[in-house]
Amino acid sequence: MARPKTMPDSEVLTAALKVMHEKGPEALTFASLATACGLSGSTLVQRFRNKEELARAALLFAWDDLDAKTHAAIAAAPKTPQGAVDILVTLSGDYGGVEAYAEGLLMLREDFRDPQLRARGSAWGAVLSTAIAACFAATPGTPDNIGVLMASQWQGCLLWWGFDPAGPIDAHVRRSLGAFVAAVLPGQ
Repeated sequence: MARPKTMPDSEVLTAALKVMHEKGPEALTFASLATACGLSGSTLVQRFRNKEELARAALLFAWDDLDAKTHAAIAAAPKTPQGAVDILVTLSGDYGGVEAYAEGLLMLREDFRDPQLRARGSAWGAVLSTAIAACFAATPGTPDNIGVLMASQWQGCLLWWGFDPAGPIDAHVRRSLGAFVAAVLPGQ
């Protein structure tokens, strides 16, 4: 069967992310991606120049997807403390099992290493924290920094789930964040 001559960037980058998730970020090469997507290595080099640009393009594509999922979760959630929990539970559903979560942490390592990717993470965190804070706007006694506090609690509860993945991640996140809201705002 002949190799395809063209393929949209979205399909190529989806294949690149799949290689990175399944085999680790270091496994992404033009040869491994050529095998995964069917384009020739030389076509991929023309498109992405070098391995660093290829990996950055794939990770920026992943950030675009997370941004879209985040905006959808925010739009669907009521502006209540429970809505804040719902946003974070929705975003937790993408992690899958503990092995997929662990592979995602390797991807996060790559985000930390690159200033452009770090900036995307920072911008995403600001959007998420602002949306969480908006869910508490009508709740008296809410700390000013509730968005950052709750997003931080969420990330922590994901890590603890990774060490003891008993039960589905969404149930763990819902329980953990419910306890957090009750501790921060007794009587809510």
